[in-house]
Amino acid sequence: MKHAYVFPGQGSQFPGMGKHLYETSTKAKELFEQANEILGFRISDTMFSGTEEDLKQTNVTQPAVFLHAVIAFLGIENARPDMVAGHSLGEFSALVANGVLSFEDALRLVFIRATAMQRACEKQPSTMAAVLALADEKVEEICAAVSSETGEIVVPANYNCPGQLVISGTINGINIACERMKAAGAKRALVLPVGGAFHSPLMAPAKEELQSAIERTTFNTPSCPVYQNVVARAVSDPAQIRQNLIDQLTGAVKWTQSVQAMVADGAAQFTEVGPGKVLQGLIVKIHKEATVAGVN
Repeated sequence: MKHAYVFPGQGSQFPGMGKHLYETSTKAKELFEQANEILGFRISDTMFSGTEEDLKQTNVTQPAVFLHAVIAFLGIENARPDMVAGHSLGEFSALVANGVLSFEDALRLVFIRATAMQRACEKQPSTMAAVLALADEKVEEICAAVSSETGEIVVPANYNCPGQLVISGTINGINIACERMKAAGAKRALVLPVGGAFHSPLMAPAKEELQSAIERTTFNTPSCPVYQNVVARAVSDPAQIRQNLIDQLTGAVKWTQSVQAMVADGAAQFTEVGPGKVLQGLIVKIHKEATVAGVN
């Protein structure tokens, strides 16, 4: 029986996150203070005392979720993952857990990614929508049809679990696609309160910025495979991991397929490390027999 450790992404933040870790662990306190120094502002203060609104800013949210997850993981005694994966931003946490990236390098990359994505969002207004209870193939077909007929950008962005797919694109394109999804039988097609079209071609400016930073960063040989979002399979070659991490910004998060690949490769136990329980819920919907737990 293999043990997979998984790490959440943006959206799992909450006020007070990480405060208990800071107050009860000397090691955690040191890492939070190190992070404050690297980022040039006291992100720990925002995490522990900030409002939900404060935590929604992309340049705060992403490093905050990353820090909570990684510091929680580093506090687990004898954690020896057989495999790791992260949902979107969570892939950076996974790459610290399996030794590919150092804590410091990963935090710097996460902050660069967050600010680059924020700039891309400001450059062109765009959005995302959740589509419920419609087959993936039908969602893909409608996205392709809207794009070819209107010239708008609409793509599948997050394959979260069977019956739950998030699409991403221009505001007009997403609105048209949502109407067609509902007409095709979707239970819901709901525009999300997000700042932009993540995991779509509209993130290309951010991808260029992140690529430059990633190419300057050392990627080590992993202690166990990482199941990466864009390929949904085990990857152990540092050069491939690097390229997949770059491609992730404009490519889809294939979470359903990643969990299925981990199960096929022997994973029976999944531990979500970081804020919230989102991934635990998704994993059980993907594979009912999975044993899930959380560390936060």
